Amino acid sequence: MAIYRISGIWKNESGVITHYAFHLVSDDGSKIGFAQKKAKNDAVALLEQYGNSATTWLWDYSNNFWKIGNNVHVVSGVSGKFLRSNHDNTEKDNLNHLIDYDWLRPLFK
Repeated sequence: MAIYRISGIWKNESGVITHYAFHLVSDDGSKIGFAQKKAKNDAVALLEQYGNSATTWLWDYSNNFWKIGNNVHVVSGVSGKFLRSNHDNTEKDNLNHLIDYDWLRPLFK
């Protein structure tokens, strides 16, 4: 059983999310690990494992710290399974509101 925070995304040329930045939370919740780039299929498989969970992790620009966002779930769509936060018909549903880490591409191969 593991708890994760998802802080960002990577998209392809068509603007479709291909990868997520996962951070492992320590057992006692006191530490959050460095980002691990997970392909969409790997992210789905990870969260489908019994006991694993994730929330979004949002940078609060006004106060200069990270805050916990919504729970993230695996859902099925026309093009397969993907991650989604709580469904309320906003852009946040499909995690498009997270930091776009695509500009870090050379660092995350």
